[in-house]
Amino acid sequence: MNSRKWVRLFLTTLAIGGITTAIIGIILNWNEYEKLFLRSDVLEIIAVLVWHIGVGFIFSVISQMGFFAYLTIHRFGLGIFRSDSLWNSVQVVLILFVLFDLVYFRYQVFAVEGESIVSYILVALFILIVGLIVAYIKSAQTNKGAFVPALFFMVVVTVIEWFPALRINNEDWLYLMLFPLLVCNAYQLLILHKLTGVPKS
Repeated sequence: MNSRKWVRLFLTTLAIGGITTAIIGIILNWNEYEKLFLRSDVLEIIAVLVWHIGVGFIFSVISQMGFFAYLTIHRFGLGIFRSDSLWNSVQVVLILFVLFDLVYFRYQVFAVEGESIVSYILVALFILIVGLIVAYIKSAQTNKGAFVPALFFMVVVTVIEWFPALRINNEDWLYLMLFPLLVCNAYQLLILHKLTGVPKS
């Protein structure tokens, strides 16, 4: 992995974060932005896109920081536990713990009287399903041992990266940040072995 490949990974992830955020932002606030497109207000549309792309760049940088942090933690984990299976077991426990916390504590802190817990469960379930799909693809492209680490990254690290929006608990910001993080994290995870040239085993 040389510097040219690192720069390529950084720039492509940055672009993906910006584009994804712009798309999600317009979809989430279409009622507000629809009139701009109907009026063909080019300057306002460009301003909105530039703002969302800028925010997406920030989300992308957060995603990349989380990715490189996990690569380091993963190596430490393997060194401490000295067994892939034991380290994987620890990661599975942490995945379950984070998913439980994501549902239970969010519901306890933010739910209004009479609000159902179902919506909180669905968000956690969505993250888990995306994580399972990406982890399956990663393991199919590399080896079966990559499944649990990939799932851990997609679930646990994504939730940690998502924490600023979780604290605010504004629905628009929650989804505006979540989708770009998932897309950026999935991209980095699935492109890494191609950049490093790790063969499938």
